[in-house]
Amino acid sequence: MIAYVRGTVAAVSLTSAVVEVGGVGLQVLCSPATLASLRHGQETQLATSFVVREESMTLFGFLDDDEKACFELVQTASGVGPKLAQAVMAVMTPDALRRAIADDDVKALTRVPGIGQKGAQRIILELKDRIGVPATVGADRSVATDDRRDQVTQGLVGLGWSTKDAEKALDTVTAELPASADVGALLRAALRHLGKA
Repeated sequence: MIAYVRGTVAAVSLTSAVVEVGGVGLQVLCSPATLASLRHGQETQLATSFVVREESMTLFGFLDDDEKACFELVQTASGVGPKLAQAVMAVMTPDALRRAIADDDVKALTRVPGIGQKGAQRIILELKDRIGVPATVGADRSVATDDRRDQVTQGLVGLGWSTKDAEKALDTVTAELPASADVGALLRAALRHLGKA
């Protein structure tokens, strides 16, 4: 198993990054939040989960071990594979996932593409006793919002847009999205907006 990769970011796309490790470029599938933190040419270390299937070998990358642990735990629920688990981590932070499961919040889980009401209920039932409690209860939301804006702006700049264009797009989509929107939702909305412009 490959527990982590450390090396130079050789490329960043909308769904993955290439990290050069010892002269070999490893393609790592990542959530939008993780991709937003990566800069071409900079050193990085990503926690990874290596998924081997009959037809493929895929490396999934995460900002930290907590996100990786949640990704792997979600896959233990019936009917959840690595792609769906990655979609969960793209839409929700580990704490948001814990909070949704602890509060029996089916609606929060059904915001993940590919999870319906029954699937959400099954995930809650199967993971409730194993996922733990949220670490950031009552965290300062204004600080979180600033952090999200910074991450999305940096991600867009890393993908080739100017800081001015990135911030302008972010201003537009922030007004349209709920205050609870995470980095992934903000980044996707900003990319759609920039794509139209």
